[in-house]
Amino acid sequence: MFMDKGQGTQMKLLFSPASPFARKVCIVIREKGLASHIDEVVTYPFENGENLLSLNPLAKVPTLDTEEGSLFDSPVLCEYIDSLVVEPRLIPAEFSQRIQVMRMQSLADGVMDAAVASVLELQRTDANPSVYWLTRREAAIRRTIRVFAESRLPNDIRLDGIAIACALAYLDFRMPKISWREEHSMLSSWFSAYSNRQSFADTAPQTT
Repeated sequence: MFMDKGQGTQMKLLFSPASPFARKVCIVIREKGLASHIDEVVTYPFENGENLLSLNPLAKVPTLDTEEGSLFDSPVLCEYIDSLVVEPRLIPAEFSQRIQVMRMQSLADGVMDAAVASVLELQRTDANPSVYWLTRREAAIRRTIRVFAESRLPNDIRLDGIAIACALAYLDFRMPKISWREEHSMLSSWFSAYSNRQSFADTAPQTT
């Protein structure tokens, strides 16, 4: 059942099928049982479409159009969507637990940021890719994966687990040379079990 905000309205999510940030939000939508209340509209940010620009001056996806106004970026969207329905709670109410979940989400988002930036760097046609930035980002990704591997990750569905799984899946999708599974077999086992859900299957990344 909806809480007061957003009650009875049809929201619209602008997203890219290949974006790990958008996938995180789409998984949250499905886990909260709100897929029928949110229209998912494929949007390619680099086209600078008027609809996206009118909702998000940064021209980034995911962006959520609600009766209260447009919302971005993915942590804000996930928190908003989690608040619409009481169960399952993806972000703990207790402060110290909540902070830890948001901390791990930030690390996962950082991996996504670095990976997406590296992919875009390699796709440049106006100049040669910067070896310095590619190397620096890969080092950051590898350090953060070690943190994931050394952490106690959730088995129940929760925002930090969703974010970490989306980050690792994006590495498999776009940066397979990282080969994180070979170094971190326990993390690989966690990922395989954790992502074995319909919400993950429904949102598998697509080449654009």
